[in-house]
Amino acid sequence: MPRPPRLHVPGAHYHVILRGNHREALFGNSQDRCALNDIVADVSSRFEIRIHAFCWMSNHLHALLQIADRPLGQVMQRIAARYSRYRHKSLRTTGHLFERRFRAKLVDVDAYFLALLRYIHLNPVKARIVRDPADYPWSSHRAYLGSEPIAWLTTTFGLSLFSTDLARARRAYRQFILQSSADELNPEEQSHPDDPRILGTDAFIASIPLAPYKPRSHLTLDQLAASICHQHSISLQLLRSPSRARRLARLRVMLATQAVEQHIATLAHVARFLHRDPSALTKLLARHERKRGDS
Repeated sequence: MPRPPRLHVPGAHYHVILRGNHREALFGNSQDRCALNDIVADVSSRFEIRIHAFCWMSNHLHALLQIADRPLGQVMQRIAARYSRYRHKSLRTTGHLFERRFRAKLVDVDAYFLALLRYIHLNPVKARIVRDPADYPWSSHRAYLGSEPIAWLTTTFGLSLFSTDLARARRAYRQFILQSSADELNPEEQSHPDDPRILGTDAFIASIPLAPYKPRSHLTLDQLAASICHQHSISLQLLRSPSRARRLARLRVMLATQAVEQHIATLAHVARFLHRDPSALTKLLARHERKRGDS
């Protein structure tokens, strides 16, 4: 079942999670993590991305970043593709290194930036890899402490939320990170009740230009088609037949439109279901839209 479309808000912040395919390891050694650092540095520079926090775990990646004008999907696709080519070359293998779709939530910075900062940097602690996040070399935590400079990382904004004095900000940041609690934010489990793509308040949603979120239907494509056939007293076999009768064409358009709008199936899936070429179905929808516009 297709997922809701990505949210693209130029200048916005996102929490991104990218997992290894089948939760498999993404790194063989420290050199691999250094290679990923180099790729992220180059891509963030080319796309004018600001990386505020990151943590490279063994089988998944976390990042809190701010995009410019280019959609987040283009950025993540470039990073994943380049690192996959590097890893496959090292291992002399092929296949999918990452899950095909990364997870991302649009972030309300005022309400959730600091909570995300702590969540990302405490991942190695929660995974019981280290007791102190400063002992984990593959996150941005030590850069926030001032013990490890990372040229492509932006710590200025995060530290400014603690103090305008850099030394005080770093001390306050360290204390904040170590004061975690059992009810600490887990961004993978929390989101806005009206739109799971957003980690933010009602006021935040009202402040950004977003199309209304349409939740996915619980129907399958077969169930939707059966419902339409029942309402219009035709058989599913006839709907999927080669016949080009106008009435059947209208019902096929109805099925395709509802399936896409309700996130039940893509146009290509509907075309296969109807035994039609995707381009032919696209043309049918276009003709239908033109007729509606002329009426």
